[in-house]
Amino acid sequence: MATKLQAKIRSEKDGVEFVDNTLHTVGRTPIAEHYVRNQDLYDEMMYCKEHNNGIATDKLANMFLNIASKLSNMLKYNNPDDREDCIYFAVADCLKYFNDFDPTVTKNAFAYITSICSNGFAKGWRALGKMKFPDSMMVSLDDNIYSI
Repeated sequence: MATKLQAKIRSEKDGVEFVDNTLHTVGRTPIAEHYVRNQDLYDEMMYCKEHNNGIATDKLANMFLNIASKLSNMLKYNNPDDREDCIYFAVADCLKYFNDFDPTVTKNAFAYITSICSNGFAKGWRALGKMKFPDSMMVSLDDNIYSI
């Protein structure tokens, strides 16, 4: 992202009029940059609760998948398969618990689903059952055996 002075110099080089629109864009994120909007998620969850008897639509499931995929980038995994497994655990939890959302308490469905995803990642990691290191390890150096 260029500074205002750099943008002005670049526009003078290109022969284009410089327009300073920083006051209009500060603090705003264009709608196209949001991968899931809170209002869209809320509306889709309410639609599924009222019209689909609590069964998620494909659109809602894709929203859950987008949220879980984006949230998984905050975590570090050595194996990409572990990342995918944890994402699917999180999505499964979202599909299981989205009906418990209470719109009288809050309208922030995005925060509710994000917390469910976080718990789903923890469940998925525990379910993978990563090997724990023993308290002591036997190491063979030359012909002697040492205990660490």
